[in-house]
Amino acid sequence: MTVLNKKLRLHYLIQNGVFVILLLLLVGLLGYFAAQTRQQWDVSQNGRNSLSKASIEILQKLQGPVQVTAYATEQHAQFGGIRKIITDFVALYQRAKPDLSLTFIDPAEQPKLAQKAGVQVNGEMVITFNQRREHLTVINEQAFSNVLMRLARAEDKLIIALSGHGERRLDGSANYDLGEFGRQLRANGFNSQPLNLAIEQDVPANASMLMIASPQTDLLEGEVDKLLNYIDRGGNLLWLVDQESLRGLLPLTEKLHLTLTPGVVVDPQAEQLKAPITFALGANYGQHVITNQFDYITVFPFSRQITINENEEWHAVSLVEVAQQGWVETGDLQGEIVFDQDTDVEGPIGIAAALTRNIQDREQRVIVVGSGHFLANTYLGNGSNLDFGINLVNWLTGDEELIVIQPRATLDSHLVLSESELTLIVVGFLVLLPLLFLGSGIVIWWRRRRKI
Repeated sequence: MTVLNKKLRLHYLIQNGVFVILLLLLVGLLGYFAAQTRQQWDVSQNGRNSLSKASIEILQKLQGPVQVTAYATEQHAQFGGIRKIITDFVALYQRAKPDLSLTFIDPAEQPKLAQKAGVQVNGEMVITFNQRREHLTVINEQAFSNVLMRLARAEDKLIIALSGHGERRLDGSANYDLGEFGRQLRANGFNSQPLNLAIEQDVPANASMLMIASPQTDLLEGEVDKLLNYIDRGGNLLWLVDQESLRGLLPLTEKLHLTLTPGVVVDPQAEQLKAPITFALGANYGQHVITNQFDYITVFPFSRQITINENEEWHAVSLVEVAQQGWVETGDLQGEIVFDQDTDVEGPIGIAAALTRNIQDREQRVIVVGSGHFLANTYLGNGSNLDFGINLVNWLTGDEELIVIQPRATLDSHLVLSESELTLIVVGFLVLLPLLFLGSGIVIWWRRRRKI
């Protein structure tokens, strides 16, 4: 009997020893693989701890190292450990682009370096790429990624906006104006200036594109001639047309081989989504680099139909089709709006066109959109209007490789626990669970001892 007990004890000893050795080997292997590979999961509500797809695409377009120099003291009067905040934030970009470096300079200890760099505030970052540099004083993804977008652009592009006829202004604050869109363009590396053709002789030669945004009075015949000459020379154009009169620009439609149907697009689908029936919803897009992988909804208030006339001069693509079950309403918009087969045009309706042709050994690009409202301050926040508008300008200025969905600064929800809930969690994880494991071990040990 004693010999049997000794054999059982030896058996259990060997069994336990093998188990411990295998457990240690498993822990060692897990540690080795953890050191060799890095895998993270962002479980925050909106991906606060990881970069958006747009930011990653911008990083991929930066061919070469990016240097970030942060002029920050060890402690900030308002934010505390500002260096750690910057380090953690920049680390998000470094994971996607390893050659993005971060260097700290203390402006209190080295004021001359800070002054030479033009640094104004504690925590300011200077981002350098391809001998171009940008300053950043806020820490969020939208601002940082917009800086990278500007650096990725080979040079600042100049947008000339026709003025003198009550057009929508890129620096205007009225609901009708395009001030917010203009601010986003500047954040993306575009400059803009107005042009009154009644005073100026011609569109500046360094202009990347001309924008005509819903003039409210008729252009003079001489101004129209200057615009037609600009098109004949191969100038790029963005023309935003509302449902009102063409204001003397009918010859421009003829040169572009387009027909702009009178009336307003009516979209019953918008009414089902609690929007006005005169708000056309864009969801069907043509095959074009502007709309490649663009599967977002856009909203075009009070839009008009744009028909492309077949011709051998221009290659044209209908960019947006709306109102699949709607129509072009040519009657009065007051009261009940119903389809009249005799006078109205049945949907779907094309409301935007992109045109290209080769002229003077280069590709000329023109876009006509049958709604100036969609980029106005009042409606820019609807759907993905901003993204679509930025994509239009990027393509017109020859920067189609920078067509991405704009990074957003988003809010994240926080989990707030009461003191009693925190106490319960602490007691559960630090007291009850260890006691449970200890009790289980004692029971297993006691049962094995009884068998012996």
